[in-house]
Amino acid sequence: MHPRIKASLLWGAIAALVFLVLVQGYTLLVASEPAIGILAKLVVAVVVGVCGGVSSYALEGWLARSERS
Repeated sequence: MHPRIKASLLWGAIAALVFLVLVQGYTLLVASEPAIGILAKLVVAVVVGVCGGVSSYALEGWLARSERS
């Protein structure tokens, strides 16, 4: 696997997990009962992970080109 793809997949996984941790922390500290169900949280976490992975892939290429200049 290409290192750039591997890095973007890992950043996507980190983004999804960070989202889930933040939602769980909000639920524990602020909300008396969960505002949304676990399935909705997982769906949003997947979307956040995909967006994080895609954006990290795109930005890594952009940053690599700007460093050469």
